[in-house]
Amino acid sequence: MNTLLDMLPLIAFGAAYYFGGIYPATIAIVIALAITVLGFKLKDGRWHKAHLIGLAVSAVLGGITLALHDPAFIKLKPSIVYGIFAIALLGSHFIGEKVLLQRLPQKMLVMPEAVWKRVNLAWALFFVFCAALNYVVAHQFDEALWVKLKLFGFSALMIVFMLAHLPFVGRYVVQAPEETP
Repeated sequence: MNTLLDMLPLIAFGAAYYFGGIYPATIAIVIALAITVLGFKLKDGRWHKAHLIGLAVSAVLGGITLALHDPAFIKLKPSIVYGIFAIALLGSHFIGEKVLLQRLPQKMLVMPEAVWKRVNLAWALFFVFCAALNYVVAHQFDEALWVKLKLFGFSALMIVFMLAHLPFVGRYVVQAPEETP
């Protein structure tokens, strides 16, 4: 259920772009993000900040895109969201006792604080890279390539980045206790 809700905005954007272009895709992503936000609220009983940020940025930039009939604004959305994530992760090195990733409920990883700080910094830098990549592709290449990057490229980059962490964090994965018959 979580995966479907998380993927809904991307699927809606891709389908709407394929069948109608950037403007229907802009409307679709805002509606799908609203459904995602409400779906997680109903399911978990709380608001998910990352989804709220995505919805707010999409609604504002999507509204400007539609009002001005200029897709440049919706193309900024990933850069802004990734930038917000990077700032939050970097800021957590200076605010609070733990870095942001260490504050998330953990069931699978038990790592020393120094490792958490390195992983947190790595993710912050990754989001800076993604924000910059989106900006360059959105402004230097055609819309079709930008859509492919948004739909497939960032997901693939994130998977590769997560897999690249395995050699460094694998030893900190908590093993589930074996059940005795």
